[in-house]
Amino acid sequence: MTKSINEAADKPDNLKKLSKIGGIMALLIVLIILIQMSIFIAWPPPDNVLDFFSLFQNNWLLGLLNLDLLYILSNALLIFVYLGLYAALRRVNQAYMIIALSLGFIGIAAYYASSVAFEMLSLSKQFSVADTSELKLQCLTSGQIMLATYKGTAFDVYYVLNAITLLIISSVMLRSKIFSKATGIWGLISGILMLIPTTAGIIGLSFGIASLIPWSVFSIMIAMRFFKLSNQQIEN
Repeated sequence: MTKSINEAADKPDNLKKLSKIGGIMALLIVLIILIQMSIFIAWPPPDNVLDFFSLFQNNWLLGLLNLDLLYILSNALLIFVYLGLYAALRRVNQAYMIIALSLGFIGIAAYYASSVAFEMLSLSKQFSVADTSELKLQCLTSGQIMLATYKGTAFDVYYVLNAITLLIISSVMLRSKIFSKATGIWGLISGILMLIPTTAGIIGLSFGIASLIPWSVFSIMIAMRFFKLSNQQIEN
């Protein structure tokens, strides 16, 4: 796979396309963060299965959004950001960038393994039509398992691996003339804050929220640089 990416990145037209796409995706990710945070503030997610079921029955879209529907899209967009960064920085330190790209992709795959939004929607429908207390209890038990998965190992793996990915990419940036030193520093700050998953109690949640500021600044800065790179030849 890496060989194919390298061959594609070696072609100037492809490199410009990857840069432009990466820039667009980085800005969309920032927009998604703003929307998702606004939703969480206006409509805080429930903290138990029964309340989630009630939310889905009253407003299925809000239920999906409270279970990170937008982040499902955001992580798909992140793939293109990683590809753009790899294409731009691989000549600076190919070994580190291969490691970063691999860890990033594994992390994104782990995130999708932790996503339970549509499973919870389905269980809420089953719960609403269940005609016996036994069936309702089964739905509640299954829902509890889904929420445990949502905040479980796969999510923690996704979170930490993407933090490490960001730290590696940012360290390569600091050794390159392609991105500014400030961009690399913002990336390092965000990556350090992301080393503690949001599932780690109040500390993890606080670090997670705090990481969104440097991550957003980092994303905007790389987006602006991506757009410039799409119109010029990259030099180390």
